[in-house]
Amino acid sequence: MRSFPLVVLMGSLLATSAANAADAQDWLLKLQSAEQQKSFHGTFVYERDGSFSTHGIWHEVDAGGAVKERLLQLDGPPYEVLRTNGKTDCATGTLVEQSSEAGQSWLTRTLDPQQLSQWYDLRDAGESRVAGRNAVVLALVPRDQHRYGFELHLDRETALPLKSLLINEDGHVLERFQFTDFVPQEAGDGAASKASGDCKPVQVSQSEVLPDNAWRSDWVPPGFTLNSILQRRSPASSEPVACMLYGDGITQFSVFLEPLRGARFDDARSQLGPTVAVSRHMPTAEGEVMVTVVGEIPLGTAERIALSIRPGEAQSLQ
Repeated sequence: MRSFPLVVLMGSLLATSAANAADAQDWLLKLQSAEQQKSFHGTFVYERDGSFSTHGIWHEVDAGGAVKERLLQLDGPPYEVLRTNGKTDCATGTLVEQSSEAGQSWLTRTLDPQQLSQWYDLRDAGESRVAGRNAVVLALVPRDQHRYGFELHLDRETALPLKSLLINEDGHVLERFQFTDFVPQEAGDGAASKASGDCKPVQVSQSEVLPDNAWRSDWVPPGFTLNSILQRRSPASSEPVACMLYGDGITQFSVFLEPLRGARFDDARSQLGPTVAVSRHMPTAEGEVMVTVVGEIPLGTAERIALSIRPGEAQSLQ
């Protein structure tokens, strides 16, 4: 049997790994453009913390390039949301308040494969079949313990996501999104703009940009940068609440800071599926402030971030 020098074998493995990563990066770029350019409708299942729900979606790109989406929950209460370019136009029931509090949602992640490859090992993980359609499977494996992994099943024809899994460090699925029916369209038929009469307009509270010396974090996980720092009135207390939004290119978390004005609240930590919330008291020269970290990050990471928040010079925005 012919033997091969170790350096040759290692070189071959590295070349295969590099080609695999390059394929994964190409598919991420295709995904980025597909959600901004292609119309479709379908039905998907959403699972979190052992709870399932079924939803209809209409996603349309109009002649002017605007992206409109209508989401309708098909089991239980018929919750409905209508969005244009990621901004909520109307919602039903309790979603009205939730959408108002959340403010302007973002349509899709601005995926930068080169940036993501610093914090995730990008892999072409093979092929699958979802909703009767052929898909390529991408794995985004975190390079540290401060973020979760992703498994994306992208439609081979359109590069749109047919299935996605959010996976923790133990390999457990924290969140599942999966189409059961998916129909791509050349052009939308206007269904994404046709909300029911129960879909109420959402009024987003006005925000103001905070000064640079408002708040800072002494520690955030590597790769996360400060994207915005704003202030708006709390719908519960009318107190001014500061919000610092951080992201690593695919994952986000928010830090909320609300003056307590003598109110009594206990420190708390909770997790629902992939979403954690950690709250703690922080003394300042103006009185106690409640610091709350919310995001799809590990609980220990959120706790460390909450402990690192200080009054003072804020980070430069990215």
